[in-house]
Amino acid sequence: MFSGSMVALVTPMRADGSIDCESLQNLVEFHIESGTDGIVAVGTTGESATLAFKEHCSVIAQVVKQVNGRIPVIAGTGANSTSEAIELSQCAKELGVDAVLLVTPYYNRPTQEGLYLHYKAIAEAVDIPQILYNVPSRTACDLLPETVARLADIPNIVGIKEATGDITRIEKINALCSSKIEIYTGEDAITVDFILAGGQGVISVTANVAPVAMHEMCKAALENNEDRARQINNNLALLHQNLFLEANPIPVKWALHEMGLIPEGLRLPMTVLSDQYHQPVRDALAAALVHK
Repeated sequence: MFSGSMVALVTPMRADGSIDCESLQNLVEFHIESGTDGIVAVGTTGESATLAFKEHCSVIAQVVKQVNGRIPVIAGTGANSTSEAIELSQCAKELGVDAVLLVTPYYNRPTQEGLYLHYKAIAEAVDIPQILYNVPSRTACDLLPETVARLADIPNIVGIKEATGDITRIEKINALCSSKIEIYTGEDAITVDFILAGGQGVISVTANVAPVAMHEMCKAALENNEDRARQINNNLALLHQNLFLEANPIPVKWALHEMGLIPEGLRLPMTVLSDQYHQPVRDALAAALVHK
């Protein structure tokens, strides 16, 4: 259903934390012109945790309107409250997204049965393609392959963003799910290996600043052109690393500001990139041949 380089889009903000709608519009066009294969709005990189409900839906609405069917739009609608995730997903469906991305309930630390029932409830309540999102480093819970296999039997659960960084997860999920769902990585650095092992693509932070290269890299890997994919990835390796010198999306928003694409704003508790990391991020942009 979805494949290639799907950008985990930042939400541009002014210095006071207000959303910059004009920059958001320009970013969407930047990605479409650059060959990005899909846009994931208001996910982790889009600072969903600090957007109010109305803002969340407003950003989704603007992205859907701007894209106008040219590439898929996926909306982050996960929450640690099942009822809130249902409400956000319903809003996204009504706004016309192609799918929703549902992070595992953070902080609550549910059991595997709790995770299954959480996702089952959302899938039954909102008839739209749904992508699971497993990122234990942020949520303090791990959606295990065995639970993914149970959820894969629900017709509108179509994929999983697997962000453990464990390449063997794709083999386990594929073995248990019999290709019932698509698998995307959330770790830019392992994208090539992940696709070559059978994954369909990446939901990418790096694509925010290097969309052309990420698209071409994923395309090469999906076509099993390993040499070409690895050649591109070598140029991006420092970017994959240095965009996480502080918590995402701090470095990537600073990089986009450095490129002249967005203002510098983030919302507390996120703060602007520390001075000591400015040059390493600049070096990574240069290594990836990304220019202002």
